Amino acid sequence: MLDVEFAQLTDPGRVREGNEDYLGYVLPGTPAEARARGWLFALADGVGGQDRGEVASRLAVETLLAGFREVSPAEHHTSMLQRLAQTANTRIYEVGAEAQSSMATTLVACALRYDRAAVAHAGDSRCYLIRGAGATALTRDHTVAGEQARLGVAPDGEEEPSIRHLLSRSLGNEMFVNVETSEINLHPGDVLLLCSDGLHGAVGAPEIARVVSHSPSLDAAAEKLIAIANQRDGSDNITVQLIRVRSVERVGMYRGRPYKIR
Repeated sequence: MLDVEFAQLTDPGRVREGNEDYLGYVLPGTPAEARARGWLFALADGVGGQDRGEVASRLAVETLLAGFREVSPAEHHTSMLQRLAQTANTRIYEVGAEAQSSMATTLVACALRYDRAAVAHAGDSRCYLIRGAGATALTRDHTVAGEQARLGVAPDGEEEPSIRHLLSRSLGNEMFVNVETSEINLHPGDVLLLCSDGLHGAVGAPEIARVVSHSPSLDAAAEKLIAIANQRDGSDNITVQLIRVRSVERVGMYRGRPYKIR
């Protein structure tokens, strides 16, 4: 069956007093739960410059975790993540409206079951797949600069720094949010890394892969990555989740039901 190990770490950085990042997970308690529901990891980065970013990030993650604990085993992980992220978005929007304040957060989440991982995200928190010696981003940043680059519109050099971290999509700003999802097959030895922009803004994908591959443990890798980000920048909160796949359970699907492949 699918078996994973994980580590996580968050750090306020060298400049900010508070930490607006939030993270969490749900682990199966039994093999039956692993097959029925699987694992969930989630990370959120409260939007700086708005009121109560730390409240928004916590609401996002805790809503996702609570919903995952109640999910039906028959529900596909991709549609489930979209549904739960929308629920979190609505919750953040309503809490902000009640408090008459603007609240928003990024979100990246990864659900694992059998031999697959489903990823959902909004904003610029990322998920990487580290396989072999390389790290591949499974998400794309929902920023104004990123959207312009995808459309082939190059901003003027003077404007680019001002929009580099300006989000084009996040949870809490509007009643509905377009959550982007993807799904991949997992191999034994794969490592999934979820992180806020405090990490990927300072440490590139090749170096992330090197640190994870050469560290004696996932805990050591998380500490090393945060130390590098703080040395190079440290102006933002830095949060990392690392999930290593020890083994997988190969399955096929027939009429929406899994069957074991021998």
